Amino acid sequence: MTAELVSVRTRQETVTVGVLEIAPLTETGLVELVDHAWTRGAGGWVVTANVDIARAATRRPELAELIRQADVVVADGMPLVWAARLAGDDLPERVTGSSLVFSLSAAAAAAGRSIYLLGGEPGVPEAAADALSAQYPELKVAGTHSPPFGFERDPAELAEVIDRVRAANPDLVLVGLGFPKQERLIERLREVHPEAWYVGCGAGIPMAAGEFKRASERVQRLGGEWLHRLALEPKRLARRYFVDDAPFALRLLAGAAARRVTR
Repeated sequence: MTAELVSVRTRQETVTVGVLEIAPLTETGLVELVDHAWTRGAGGWVVTANVDIARAATRRPELAELIRQADVVVADGMPLVWAARLAGDDLPERVTGSSLVFSLSAAAAAAGRSIYLLGGEPGVPEAAADALSAQYPELKVAGTHSPPFGFERDPAELAEVIDRVRAANPDLVLVGLGFPKQERLIERLREVHPEAWYVGCGAGIPMAAGEFKRASERVQRLGGEWLHRLALEPKRLARRYFVDDAPFALRLLAGAAARRVTR
């Protein structure tokens, strides 16, 4: 963890949601934190935790420990925000990886910083880079890469992915490979290029490329974006949402209510 972020955490307590320690930051506050850290030459790592990630971390302690290595964990999922509030804590808002792709790219463009897009099907990170460059003309794109399926199990291919990022020397690396693959890769990347900021953004890269459209802001605020995603990808997401995540979210909310009573 960087010295800059140690000082931030000493001024600001995290909020406990299940096994996660979540920073009570708005998206604007997180962007300002990253921008300030850039001016001090400090890198960092942001985990955007949704219900699926919280469930996985609860079931597998090694994944909870992986998340604890990050400098900042934010709530990318309204059930996590609701659970915190139900327990009597304050999480100001949901902070999604998809939104951070844009807001951090805007901050990078304004500060003269460079970004690297890592993840997505072949051609997708390039399309996302083009879309972001069109929206933020001053943005510097240090590189893009779509690693082949299973690269993490091949030492040579994994080394190539890491070497590409190190050679590009970006200030911000947006990694969209899904949890926990993207977090495990970020852990390795930080060893060779600690000056950068890393964000596990899930589907944020294909969304930036225009492959998916996000729900309206009103639906997002009401916590209904999962229904929008389900309509777009029913075969891939139905089991995850209804069989895995929904029961876990209910248990998380019940536990938060019980915690508030014991307080």
